[in-house]
Amino acid sequence: MEPSPMDASCKDDSPVDLNVSLGRLRLKNPILVASGTFGYAKEMADIVDLPRLGGIVPKTITRQPRPGNAPWRTVETAAGLLNAIGLDNDGIDYFVESHWPYLKELRADIIVSIAGKSEQDFVYLAERLAPLGLFAMELNVSCPNVSGGIDFGTDPNACFRVVSGVRKAIDCPILTKLTPNVTSIATVAKAAHEAGTDAVTCINTVLGMAIDWRKQKPMLANIVGGLSGPAIKPIALRCVYQVAKHVSVPIVGVGGVATLDDVMEFLVAGASAVQIGTANYYDPLASMRILDALPDAVRQLGKHRVQDVVGTLQTTSH
Repeated sequence: MEPSPMDASCKDDSPVDLNVSLGRLRLKNPILVASGTFGYAKEMADIVDLPRLGGIVPKTITRQPRPGNAPWRTVETAAGLLNAIGLDNDGIDYFVESHWPYLKELRADIIVSIAGKSEQDFVYLAERLAPLGLFAMELNVSCPNVSGGIDFGTDPNACFRVVSGVRKAIDCPILTKLTPNVTSIATVAKAAHEAGTDAVTCINTVLGMAIDWRKQKPMLANIVGGLSGPAIKPIALRCVYQVAKHVSVPIVGVGGVATLDDVMEFLVAGASAVQIGTANYYDPLASMRILDALPDAVRQLGKHRVQDVVGTLQTTSH
């Protein structure tokens, strides 16, 4: 529920510092857009004021082009979206030749997302991208819709090897995107942190499925897919809280972020920034509205820096 308006006579209009730090990664504000939901930014340029965003994570790229999975690849659910796209993309060569020239000219901070079938794929991609002078890179070790794509995010040792290999191949800040489909997400976050990641992104989609009972068949050709949207926000908040409690690594929260309240909940739980994902499909201006309202929400907590809100959740009674 939205808070009631403050009395005009006592309204605090003092400036609020929206800058946030995730280790050595500095963001102009904590509002980012998530990979796979924003295309390569060009698709949204006529709708969203791209330079206002704290960061843009374009669609994940892989070593070779991928056609993705067979249709159906998406199914709407009661409170979210189930997808099994399968990392459909044109590969690293096309990205460097055709997408990067546009992205690098944007007055926006670009966080390039990569995924691989092997540890060597991740390192190769990092080496190819290193000369571009990236602002930051996100390692998608947690996509549930490709063969082998989730293994690196469920095994702490495998996650450590991927992150450490990429860390040696590129100097830019690294975010490691984690899966919630594990027994202990904090254990995997700790491994990524020890391997050199600058921050972790919590979370990727939650495994799910949809069934057409009349046909007695799954609705996705891939049978299972990744659930995103409002339905997974409680899971994402739990994951952010658990990682923040047990690992001293900066966190980007993602999962059901669509409103100002969602953003503030993630910040209080321990995330230094958030990514808006599924909401971009049905409410592409959500990020702009949130940015407009964010300073007042920070002031309501008696703060004048977003960074001072991070991790202020009180879990003990007084």
